[in-house]
Amino acid sequence: MKRDYRRGLRTPLRAERMASPSAGIVSFCPQCGKKVEATFIFCPSCGSRLPPQEAEAMQISPTPSVQELNQKGLDQLSVAVRYPAKKKVEIHLPDKAKASTSVKQCPAQISATSRSPKEATKAKPSPHSPRKNKIASVTPLPEGEILTDLNDKQWKLVKLLSQSDFVLMYEAELASGACRQKQKFSLKLDTKDGRLFNEQNFLQRAAKKVTVEKWKKQHMVPLLGIPSCIGFGLHGSNYRFLVFSDLGRSLQSVLDDGASKLTEKAAFQIAVRLLDVLEFLHENEYSHGDITAENIYVNPRDLTELTLAGYCFAFRYCPRGNHVPQREGSRTPHEGTLEFISLDSHKGAAPSRRSDLESLGYCLVKWLCGFLPWSEELSNPCVVMEKKERCKADMIKHPKLSYGWRAIPDALQCYLLQVMSLDYEERPDYEELRMLLKKPLELMRTSAYDSVDLKVVP
Repeated sequence: MKRDYRRGLRTPLRAERMASPSAGIVSFCPQCGKKVEATFIFCPSCGSRLPPQEAEAMQISPTPSVQELNQKGLDQLSVAVRYPAKKKVEIHLPDKAKASTSVKQCPAQISATSRSPKEATKAKPSPHSPRKNKIASVTPLPEGEILTDLNDKQWKLVKLLSQSDFVLMYEAELASGACRQKQKFSLKLDTKDGRLFNEQNFLQRAAKKVTVEKWKKQHMVPLLGIPSCIGFGLHGSNYRFLVFSDLGRSLQSVLDDGASKLTEKAAFQIAVRLLDVLEFLHENEYSHGDITAENIYVNPRDLTELTLAGYCFAFRYCPRGNHVPQREGSRTPHEGTLEFISLDSHKGAAPSRRSDLESLGYCLVKWLCGFLPWSEELSNPCVVMEKKERCKADMIKHPKLSYGWRAIPDALQCYLLQVMSLDYEERPDYEELRMLLKKPLELMRTSAYDSVDLKVVP
């Protein structure tokens, strides 16, 4: 009990707890929207690092109550967000006369009225928020630098292989132990509080080797392209790193060598293999969120090995079997590789199963045709989103005369039609999608699990 010196009375313990900034205050995870307590450092649902509580957020005003605020936010949300009916696809095409106006009205950030009540209460991202981490630059480390992981293994940086907006990829070798092997490894480097933590959390939670092997046996799949993480740690006060078995070369680097397009055989082989990986991810409650050639790796020495990496945007869309609701504006709009992200990601909704399959469809069109209808508009995310919406509408209404596509194989048209018709929470028929792409391979007398039809220089 606590004495009230103004009235000489003792306040109940519950009131004392409500007045204390550190005791039981409920807030929300900026990634998944689940409730968390102020004392938590990481979200128990999705594993993301939580931003520190701001001083203003710690003050409790007598009215309105938290329950009232949440109810008010839900009322606003029901007006701002339209949930599609089951098995019905509604596409609203912008009027040509208003096209330019609609683009101007597309915000870089969704207004608070269209966000979930969890997000509407946040004025701006904290210094440790993933929204700010997205633009944090990573200063490369010099070749020859030694990094020590949490198991005290030392790794030497051999050379910088690639640099993206989010991480650096190095070739590394083991620099500790009595017998130093000259085996190659892949090392990803990011800022300490960058998106690589999200990837580390996913790998530890859902991509353990025993889990992968069990899934392969259950589904009778000979190969499954999940990367094998063999070490991780911090370097100094500014860096986080992950160490993998040698991933090989990214598919994008192979395309950059001169083969700007893939053969139909190679594209469908890769697609079937990726559908296996996506089914594994989705069954383990995660979506990938950034399907792109930059995140697909092939082994030049063994072209049967194909790996889907790059889990910086991985999202736990179905924690404990409960699918997150579709809330446009609950996350940062346009997150991921702009050319290939789904419409859900454009609109700030969390990526679900259909989002990954939609992104894969865009990749297939780009690999086969060499371009997408919005490839020249990447400086304007809103224009890209509008063109994707028109393509989706046209694909559903007129599959044979799809807006913006060149002639694409019938199998890919059927794939796109099925994927574009999925509801947000609907489970895809992975086997049917695989069979659509396997049939052309059978006519070519090849298998998706044979060596990929690529010419790769080590």
